[in-house]
Amino acid sequence: MSDSSNFKDTVTAFDRAMHAGENFDTVKKEFLYGGQISGVYYYISGFGNGELTERLMDYMIKNREAAAYIKSDRQRFMQMILPFAVVSTTNDMQKALYAVYSGNSILILQGVEEYILIDTRKYPSRGLEEPSKDKVLRGSKEGFVEALLTNSTLIRRRIRDPRLVFKHLSVGSRTATDVLICYIEDLADKEYVNSLIGRIESIQTQGLNLGQESLSELLLPKKWYNPFPKIRYTERPDAAAAMLMEGSVLVLCDNDPSAMILPTAIFDFLQDTDDFYFSPLIGGYMKIVRNSVFILSLILLPLWFTLQQMPHLLPKSFDFLLYNGESFMPLLLQLLLVEFAVDGLKLASLNTPDTLANSLSVISALILGDLAVSVGWLSEQILFYMAFVAIAGFTQPSYELGYAFKFMRMITLVLISFLSWVGLLLGVFLTIFLIATNNSISGKRGYLYPLIPFNKSAFFRLVFRARLKGQGTSSKMRK
Repeated sequence: MSDSSNFKDTVTAFDRAMHAGENFDTVKKEFLYGGQISGVYYYISGFGNGELTERLMDYMIKNREAAAYIKSDRQRFMQMILPFAVVSTTNDMQKALYAVYSGNSILILQGVEEYILIDTRKYPSRGLEEPSKDKVLRGSKEGFVEALLTNSTLIRRRIRDPRLVFKHLSVGSRTATDVLICYIEDLADKEYVNSLIGRIESIQTQGLNLGQESLSELLLPKKWYNPFPKIRYTERPDAAAAMLMEGSVLVLCDNDPSAMILPTAIFDFLQDTDDFYFSPLIGGYMKIVRNSVFILSLILLPLWFTLQQMPHLLPKSFDFLLYNGESFMPLLLQLLLVEFAVDGLKLASLNTPDTLANSLSVISALILGDLAVSVGWLSEQILFYMAFVAIAGFTQPSYELGYAFKFMRMITLVLISFLSWVGLLLGVFLTIFLIATNNSISGKRGYLYPLIPFNKSAFFRLVFRARLKGQGTSSKMRK
């Protein structure tokens, strides 16, 4: 680009690569710089900060003194024409194209042999609303959004430590999706961080069309038959920051309003943010109740179904537990039918407009349940037990773990129908076996950590609400 001919060729090639004149959102501005030097300015209208772009253009056109430094002092030239923006240069057209489609602006000047990259990014973004699935009674009401820069800022706001690192990676030959590896240097396992970065860099794909879900499927071993979740997610910046302080590693993906927490173990899903916004006594009680009810949702229904196969084991005082409903459908078929019906109502509620969702879910449950009993499809006992199971499933904040327990409960019911109490034992054993053999991106930790290998303090903190450690000021105040 040292002469007029090269400059025109470069502009023509860049126009062709960006489809200038065809793409409605591609903006190309031509101008004379210093009265003699031609320049072309490119940006994507939806990404650009209009106010900053207008200010830059005005300043560059009016600053005639900088033209004298183009060849003699490149650094001085850059400082004079772009003093209030983050600027870099590159000789690679592909990098320049990647930059402009990431929200930067590109400046091509005659006499300058490099593409000038100007950071004028301003991504469209929604507000920082509290996540609908992970709400708290007290505490922060902020949630992650789809803009990667906003999400990293929300974490940085909570951890003002220079050892907090955001490692940038790009995944996808077509989408070039931005991915951030976030960790605290002296708390995270450096070997694990390097291994994770290497695995992400080695991914060969055209793009992460579904954000973190696509990334996790490319990272994880392909064991589709194991329903237990391999990665924990959070949409809360405060929860993400807390996990960083415990030595975890976060993976943030552009266009995805959540963070992947690594490494992940089964007991990590027993935690809930709301537990830590209350005192240790109340928070511990909430944690025990939530986990106890959730575990009951797995074993209560199979245990009741087993007792129907062996009624002679029940004392007379517990005869009310025996099935005495009237239905032409076998008991197992009733249980499985209601399991599917509950999921059907969830999907219907999910796709219903917000103004009708609550009324639809209540009316559907009442009318369908009453009609099913009236026509003899289901019994009242079945509806009662399944209602408890459905409500108990909502006590667990993880969708993935909830559905894993649901699948194992259904498999156990089928085994019980064929093998009675032996089927119950097989179902419990199969559940434990799948948990123990589940592979995740765990590094040195296994999926059963901190139970295996056993870590007393870590296990206590996961199961119970422990008091935060630190030296208080009350004793000093008394002195």
